[in-house]
Amino acid sequence: MALVEIKKFVLNYLENKIEIIETIGKIVVFIMLLLSVFLFTVKTQKKLANRIFGIYLLVIAFDLIGFFTSKFLEYPNIHNIKMASSLLQLPLFYLYVLSTCYSNFKITKKHILHFLLFLVFLIVFKITSFSEQSLSFYGIIGEIQYIYYIIAIFIILKRYKTIYIENYSNSNFSVYKWLFQITILSCIAHSFTLIRWYLSNSIYQEYVLNINILISLSVLSITIFFVLKALYQPELFTGVNINLSPVKSLLEKQSSKTNIQENELLSKLTLVMTEEKPYLDCELTLQKLAIQTNVPEKELSFLINHHLDKHFFDFINEYRINDAKTLLKDPTKKELTVLEILYEVGFNSKSSFYTAFKKETNQTPTAYRKLTI
Repeated sequence: MALVEIKKFVLNYLENKIEIIETIGKIVVFIMLLLSVFLFTVKTQKKLANRIFGIYLLVIAFDLIGFFTSKFLEYPNIHNIKMASSLLQLPLFYLYVLSTCYSNFKITKKHILHFLLFLVFLIVFKITSFSEQSLSFYGIIGEIQYIYYIIAIFIILKRYKTIYIENYSNSNFSVYKWLFQITILSCIAHSFTLIRWYLSNSIYQEYVLNINILISLSVLSITIFFVLKALYQPELFTGVNINLSPVKSLLEKQSSKTNIQENELLSKLTLVMTEEKPYLDCELTLQKLAIQTNVPEKELSFLINHHLDKHFFDFINEYRINDAKTLLKDPTKKELTVLEILYEVGFNSKSSFYTAFKKETNQTPTAYRKLTI
């Protein structure tokens, strides 16, 4: 009798865990479906990025169906698609990163190559019916693909950040932070999958259900994070021009200007900055400044980033901070709040102003005002 009671207890314990996994899985899939519908229907200029992200979520949701039902998997063709679909996730995420980073990114025929592995294993599973060899090969290829795309994504993010600070004056890295965060979250979620694979092939198989619960909870947390970001930070779906290159790559070609010509351009730039004050425009870009100074964009970029050894937004913010310092220490401007001053000198957020001001003076604007008045 005691043995029967123990067996019942173990079965109930396992059933409760399975029920938890199924419940979480249903919630995650439901939220992902809703978010996908939102991404496909919301009015925005970044339709391509939204649609790619929507498809990415749908593919993950399809993969998670196995957590709470096996009815669909009774059909061999659907089972084949489900297994192979995991090889679509990283390519779709990679394309999403590209489309979010670069405002003029377009899907072309060459991007079909990213889905080649999915098609190959769709055929392999159809032929082999999930033989041990094909599943082993699938696992190895899947890990290689994951590592390749994660490295590629981090390279894109690094390039995006470099281009941004060299061409834009607004030091708002919300897009970079968003993409970096979800890439890190992806790595964490993937680490749980690796742990599950290890436990499944070891003497600790009884812990697989616990890992499945952790995976379910992590995916639920990540999905909620996606929803909150989509609701509260719609500006995440903007980007830089895909045709821009980091200044470092331009150094190989070198500027054709002589030192005398560069000094003339520098004098011209300084004159425009002090007299016309283009830095007061919070949306100032290198392209806009090139038009105002009548200096070719590449020459201007080379001049600021190489000759002055400053990033574009550091160069612009230096003028903004100097104006802010003047206003803060002016006794006749006491009625102006710090918030009013930061908007007046060209900043568009309190956090970016405080970061730039402290970087320049090692003080907060309030502390600087108290010491100078």
